[in-house]
Amino acid sequence: MSQTAPRQLHLNVNILHSGFIPSAWRLPEADPLAFTDVGHYVKVAQLAEAAKLDAVFLADNASIIEQIDFRPITALEPTVLLAAVAAATTRIGIIGTASTSYNEPYNIARRFATLDHVSGGRAGWNIVTTADPGSARNFGLDTVPDHAGRYARADEFTQVVKALWNSWDDDAVIGDKASGRFIDESRVRPIAHRGAHFAVQGPLNLPRTPQGQPVLVQAGGSGDGRELAARHAEAVFSAAHTIEESLAYSRAINERAAALGRGPHAVKILPGLATIIGATEAQALRRRDELVDLIPWSYSLKRLAGTLGVPVERLQLDQPLPADLALPNGGNGNHTFFHATLSLVKGREHTVRDVIRALCGGGGHRVLVGTPEQVADEIERWFRAGAADGFNLMPDALPGGLQDFTEGVVPILQRRGLFRREYEGRTLREHFGLARPVNVGGAQVRAA
Repeated sequence: MSQTAPRQLHLNVNILHSGFIPSAWRLPEADPLAFTDVGHYVKVAQLAEAAKLDAVFLADNASIIEQIDFRPITALEPTVLLAAVAAATTRIGIIGTASTSYNEPYNIARRFATLDHVSGGRAGWNIVTTADPGSARNFGLDTVPDHAGRYARADEFTQVVKALWNSWDDDAVIGDKASGRFIDESRVRPIAHRGAHFAVQGPLNLPRTPQGQPVLVQAGGSGDGRELAARHAEAVFSAAHTIEESLAYSRAINERAAALGRGPHAVKILPGLATIIGATEAQALRRRDELVDLIPWSYSLKRLAGTLGVPVERLQLDQPLPADLALPNGGNGNHTFFHATLSLVKGREHTVRDVIRALCGGGGHRVLVGTPEQVADEIERWFRAGAADGFNLMPDALPGGLQDFTEGVVPILQRRGLFRREYEGRTLREHFGLARPVNVGGAQVRAA
C-alpha cells in the first residue's frame, strides 16, 4: 500500500534590504548602503541556502514609495539582482516581483525564462498589479488605473506570458552536428494572441525552461486578487494575523482553484511572518522596543496613514484608530495591508501607538517576538492547523535576524520533522513540491 508523503514546511526569506523593521539600517553592525550592494543580497541568499530554505524573494516598486529621508528603499531591479544571486548559489529558489501594470508580457516572459535558464530551474515570478500614484506618473499616466481594470490586464498578461513559455516544445532543440539540423521548427509555434489589452504574435525567442515555466506567485488580498491567484498562482504570499483568518483565505483560494479545474490544493499559502528573536522572551521584547524606538514617530504615523488611506492628521498616537475607515482611494488602493492592519486590532483595546509598536513600524504583516522555541511553536501550530503551507520570512534585520532564525529556529523545526535537512531536488518546483507543467502546445490563450 502506497503511503502519502507527509506535508513539508516551506520557508522563503524576503530580502527587504536592511530588514523588515525600518530602523534596521541604524544598528551598529548594519551597512547603510546595503540596499544597493549586491554582496549584501548574495550573503543573505547564501545564508538561506545553507539552512536549506526554499527561496529568496525580492519585492519591487516602480517609484519611490518610502520616506527616503529616513529609510532605505527597494532600489535594484529584481531580475538583474537575482541573476547575480543565482551565480553565487546552487540550489535555493529565486523569486522576483514584476508588475503587470507597467510592463509588456513579452519582456516579462523573456526575462523570467532567461532567469530560469541561467539559474538551472530556480526562478519564480511574483505577479503584482501596481496601485501607487507615483508609479502611474512615471509611466505617463495622471492617475492609477482602476482596480478591476488592473486585474483584468493582469489576467490577460499572465495568460500571454504562460503561452509564450509554452511556445516551444521540450524537444524542439535538436543540435545535431552530423545533419546540421539545429531546431525542429514544427515544435516552435506563434501564439497569435489578440485580446483586450495585448496583441502578441510570438513565439518566445528562447527554448522552454528547465522547470517548463518559472513558478508563478501572487499576493493579492482583494476579490480580484484572489481570483487572479486561483487562476494562475502556484503559491500566494498572504497577510494574516490569526489562524482562522488564514484558514478562510486558504479555503477561498483553493476552492476557487479547484472549481477552475486545478485540483484540490493547487496553491501553496505562505503568509508573511516577521521575526524578532532573543535568547529569552524578555530579550526579544527588549530588541523590538529598541528597534521601534529608533523609528521616528512621524515616519510610522505617515506610513500607517498611507496603509489606511487617511490623512496623517487623523491619527493621534494615544487615541484609537478612527472608527469609520474605508478602503483606501475608494477601493483602488492596497486591500491586503488595509485588511491585515484592521484584523490586528479587531476586538482589542488599542491606541495608534499600540498599533505602530505591534507592527514594528511595518506595513501589516504578523510579527512574532520571542525565543527560537516560541517562534517554532507558532510556525508548527499554523502549519499543522492547515492555515499555512509555510511562511515568507521577514527577519527584523539582515543578515543578523536571518542568522538568528537559521541557527535557532530551523534546527528545532528539523528535529520535529517539519523541515528538510537537505535539498531533495534542484529546482524551485521540486522544493515547493510542484509538478512540472505539461506543455499545452502554445495554443492561443483566452482573451480577457
